[in-house]
Amino acid sequence: MRKPTLDLEALRSFVLGVELGNFAEAAERLNRSTSAVSAHLKKLEAQLEQPIVKRSGRSLVLLPAGEELLSYAKRLLAVNDDAVMALRQPKVSGIVRIGLQEDFGERFLTDMLAQFNRTNPDVVLDVQVSRNRNLIERFQQGKLDLVLLWNNTESVIKNTEVIGQFPMQWIGVPEALADPQMPLSLVLFESPCLLRESAIKALDAKEIPWRVAMSSHSLSGVWSATEAGLGITVRTPAGRPDSLVVLEKEWLPRLPDLMLCLMQADGLNTAAQSLKETVLTELKQTFPRWVY
Repeated sequence: MRKPTLDLEALRSFVLGVELGNFAEAAERLNRSTSAVSAHLKKLEAQLEQPIVKRSGRSLVLLPAGEELLSYAKRLLAVNDDAVMALRQPKVSGIVRIGLQEDFGERFLTDMLAQFNRTNPDVVLDVQVSRNRNLIERFQQGKLDLVLLWNNTESVIKNTEVIGQFPMQWIGVPEALADPQMPLSLVLFESPCLLRESAIKALDAKEIPWRVAMSSHSLSGVWSATEAGLGITVRTPAGRPDSLVVLEKEWLPRLPDLMLCLMQADGLNTAAQSLKETVLTELKQTFPRWVY
């Protein structure tokens, strides 16, 4: 008996729809009609001979078979994308220097390095994980080829392109907001910091009393203190630990979005250009809601 072969395009629609939480938005991202994406889901269900999603109001939620398929689908697509990248691109070698924000220094960095190394084993990567100010200085000194950094709408940085837009969020443990009558305790990066400045500006605008319970020079310090309940912090969804939640109290001020930018040196070599393409692909796959 001939075994069915799962359709990769259908799997891509399925995975993106799950990650976005909205299959209509997935259709728009893939430049397909919503009916085409619906047909993809029906095709997968027919091949697997069981339903993978069910309707809940206006949304579709995963059934147990859909949850299991999601894991397989991501692996199948990763193998496909690796094969395409390896065979389409010429073999390259050399050294590429890239700087990243700490927000992208753990899960994203690991996945991105693994993806790049599989298709470009002869390229040596020099990765520097630091804060905006340090990364910009090193770039201007000619010590970095690519830099992934945050930016806001009030400042303009040369040699950059905006590649995403992330929401700034109040993040912490619910117990940290137990007494709204007391000044709000904050755990923040040391100044200067775009997110620190945005948090304080928003609180002052609503005349909400606050105090800095802890300032840290590292993101791991911010997360540890926030997990311990010393206060709440302001970060984006990038890198948020599973132990912390987005706090959505009605009295907390709304925060603006933060731009994710990619800064690149003039005249990128082939290896650096290849890494740039990998970074953009991985960002879109890891953060499909916020990366263009």
